[in-house]
Amino acid sequence: MKTTILAAGLLSCICAVTAGAAEKPEKVSAQTNLDLYATASEAWEMLQKDSSAILVDVRDPVEIKFTGFASPTAIHVPWMIANPRGWSDKKGSWAMVKNPQFEAQLSDRLSRAGVTKDTPIIMMCRSGSSRSAPAVNVLAAQGYRNVWTVVDGFEGSTLQEGRSKGVRAVNGWRNSGLPWSYKVDPAVAWHPSN
Repeated sequence: MKTTILAAGLLSCICAVTAGAAEKPEKVSAQTNLDLYATASEAWEMLQKDSSAILVDVRDPVEIKFTGFASPTAIHVPWMIANPRGWSDKKGSWAMVKNPQFEAQLSDRLSRAGVTKDTPIIMMCRSGSSRSAPAVNVLAAQGYRNVWTVVDGFEGSTLQEGRSKGVRAVNGWRNSGLPWSYKVDPAVAWHPSN
């Protein structure tokens, strides 16, 4: 009887701790070594509740130019950069190449912002899988312990039916009514030389 009550109590504590976080994504590329996941709305709540929390956007500057920027973003360093000379027939678009300076540039920006290994860092890309998750793993390997990935990213998930099927118009930062703009703060924006 005592074991059952103890187990039930422990389970309710575990549920209470994890209730505020998004579920672990099913896609392997979206999973991180730290297993810290948040929806865009949960990330916004974290930023509101903890003044030390910092939002990092890892999207290409061209994406930001045409889709917008989350207003509370403190750091912008792209994980991947569009290569205008690298057309991909397979994707029907320009190829993306990894930013060779990503780790150094992000480390420098975090240091200048006074971020510690325990500061809540929230990483966001377009959809929360192929860029923010591996960026979390880079920071985890450097000893950062509180790095989250926004599982629905800035643009969110795609519509599954209707005339706009495939358009990113479900959840995500922009579709959740969270503050964003097409205007980017020059002090936050990535510059290839910094």
